[in-house]
Amino acid sequence: MSNDLSSIPCVLMRGGTSKGPFFLASDLPSDIAARDRLLVEVMGSGHPLQIDGIGGGNALSSKVAIIDKASRPDADVDYLFAQVKVEQRLVDTSPNCGNMLAAVGPYAIERGLVQAHHPRTEVRIHNVNTGKVIVATVETPHGQVVYRGDTHIAGAPGSAAPVQLAFLDAAGARTGKLLPSGHAMEQIDGVEVSLIDCAMPMVLIRASDLGVQGDESPAELNANRDLMTRMEAIRIQAGERMGIADAGSKVIPKPVLLSAPQHGGSLQVRYFMPHQCHTALAITGGVGIATAAATPGTLANTFVGCDALPTLITLEHPSGALDVGLSRSSEHAPVVASVVRTARRLFEGRVFATTPIATETTQWTSAA
Repeated sequence: MSNDLSSIPCVLMRGGTSKGPFFLASDLPSDIAARDRLLVEVMGSGHPLQIDGIGGGNALSSKVAIIDKASRPDADVDYLFAQVKVEQRLVDTSPNCGNMLAAVGPYAIERGLVQAHHPRTEVRIHNVNTGKVIVATVETPHGQVVYRGDTHIAGAPGSAAPVQLAFLDAAGARTGKLLPSGHAMEQIDGVEVSLIDCAMPMVLIRASDLGVQGDESPAELNANRDLMTRMEAIRIQAGERMGIADAGSKVIPKPVLLSAPQHGGSLQVRYFMPHQCHTALAITGGVGIATAAATPGTLANTFVGCDALPTLITLEHPSGALDVGLSRSSEHAPVVASVVRTARRLFEGRVFATTPIATETTQWTSAA
């Protein structure tokens, strides 16, 4: 049976608390504008339910990973992350996604881009969005990726095999500086903030300074229009100070509300993406917040009071908690941030598009 649609191979994967299709770069258009039009179409963006595509109608399930052979000698693969907006027909490749990152290693091994070893395999991943390298350690007994295991992560049901992620030098992921404005703390619209760029550009704000407790559910915070309006104004000004042009049309910097921990952790956080509160916590956000907690003078540091490494920072979020280990090999070496995630292969097949798709190596025509 045939039809008039074009088709592209893809694998749907859960990475951490996110999910989305994984594509080989060679299966997508080499022209960026054409590639982004395709991603908008296959995800179904422009509709709140993404009803005409494979997106899930939520920022956490409207994500795409594009994998390629490594473009630099210190990496095994390239990983380009694309945040495909739900209601807008837009693609943003300015940030990284650490949750989707958890599935890159297993995908690369199963696609034959990386040779598996017993009992586990290290995959050096070059994140094209930020230019940083992250090392993923994947469980591969007898040279085979395993997904079943006993590791639980907050925000994802059940248990799975662990995937360890080590962010080797996450500071300055977008701006080149840990503190892009040169200040550990400053004021925007009369509110104290810390502008941090570590794995993800963020603006850290005390929850109480915006009139909330910091322990509200994501739904409560999303429904607080006064909060969201004020936070967006602060976010856009923070972007200007961080050198991020036209932050209003981008998903960075991310606003983060900080408050005192309630369950024995180091800090309670509410992370926004940026116009919706995350139901858990982005891994890149966790890496940056934890690093800020160990950076003297920042808002996060005033809550935690941590200056010495190695240390473990536990971040409480709406679905539980995330542990981030911080260490460095010497006094002046970059900080290494480590987290444990899980991933799962969900579906493998072909996704369909209404228009012909040209790549450098392949012209996709009618599916058969």
